[in-house]
Amino acid sequence: MQKASPLSLTKSFGFGDRLGVATPGHLAAALGYDFAPIFAQQSIREMARTQRTPTEVMTAAETALKAAGFNGVWGADADHLKTPEDVQVTAAAGFTFFTIDPSSYVNNRADTMSASQLEPLAAQIEREDIFHPSDYLGKTFEFGSQSLTFSPETLTRTAVKYGRAIAHSANMAAEIRSHRADADIEISVDETDFATTPHEHLFVGLELKRRGVAVTGLAPRFVGDFEKGIDYKGDLAEFERQLVLHRQIAELCGPYKISIHSGSDKFTVYPIIGRVCGDLLHVKTAGTSYLEALRAVLRVDPQLFAEIAEYSHTRFATDRASYHISTTDAEVQALEGSAQQDWEELYLDLRPGRQLLHVTFGSVLTVGRRPDGQTFREGILDRLTKNAALHEELLERHFRKHLSLLCQG
Repeated sequence: MQKASPLSLTKSFGFGDRLGVATPGHLAAALGYDFAPIFAQQSIREMARTQRTPTEVMTAAETALKAAGFNGVWGADADHLKTPEDVQVTAAAGFTFFTIDPSSYVNNRADTMSASQLEPLAAQIEREDIFHPSDYLGKTFEFGSQSLTFSPETLTRTAVKYGRAIAHSANMAAEIRSHRADADIEISVDETDFATTPHEHLFVGLELKRRGVAVTGLAPRFVGDFEKGIDYKGDLAEFERQLVLHRQIAELCGPYKISIHSGSDKFTVYPIIGRVCGDLLHVKTAGTSYLEALRAVLRVDPQLFAEIAEYSHTRFATDRASYHISTTDAEVQALEGSAQQDWEELYLDLRPGRQLLHVTFGSVLTVGRRPDGQTFREGILDRLTKNAALHEELLERHFRKHLSLLCQG
């Protein structure tokens, strides 16, 4: 078995595994498609919520791949890294793909600030040598058949919003390179209040290039809604129009891959994404594998599933806070008392149930217990181990749907 390695600009697909037992199903799905697979993928936030270490995440993938006799190329993504310490612990564990999350340094208020509020902030970051207006004003940037210019107001607003985030990303990239010179580096700007405009993407891409930060991917926030665990919500024509611009800007500033975060289950837009992005594409999935694990649990032990669902109901109001979802407390409450024969559809196929289970995974896997004292994690892993063929079958079917639709474009 080969160790995880950098994938550079090879088209890639990330399989998140919150339980550490999904790699056999992910591998079965990946075979036969031209996406380079990332079998070890977990964010620092998810590791904290599941109480797993970077080494445990890597070991789970490596053990499964070795058992399967897999000798192909694969990657390992340390996702949503915010501090140098995050880089250090994941690099030491052997990760090869590092996703920088500079969201703490993005000034989302810039979108609604007045000119008088923006100007002193822009002047300050200019004095700190964070950006130079002369690099943009009076210039036309051409990509594909498109071109963009920056008005003074657009430039000021964009620089105030992203200037410090880019500076932080450059520092994080230097930390990553100090541990692994050939690492894949991705920048994530998808966790912002509003969709990333072409001007914003262009500014971020050009600033990274000016600073000599070579990245293999960038994750914008797209128009429409990329909610957790469900299909895309929005105008497909506008999504495609904007995605074309993002792809062209990525070619101008890099080239680097367009990274699709919260990429699970976005079946409606997969053909568009595949067609527009071509090989400059990375898709990142995570929670949907956990939901397929719970589907397997439901089929073999409805009582355990019922206990997990009941506990998730008690955690929803708290655990939903850090997620972008539309499911309401009232919709979750409406699931209570449903008939067992309807559980798979209500909890694992439809939006309210899927999002309920998705956002409560951390509490379920680290705190929740059965009446007899067994932890939910122990119960889930026991059922999956004893029914490994079913678990693998569900994962393979689910992800082949993802990959086949991405290839239809």
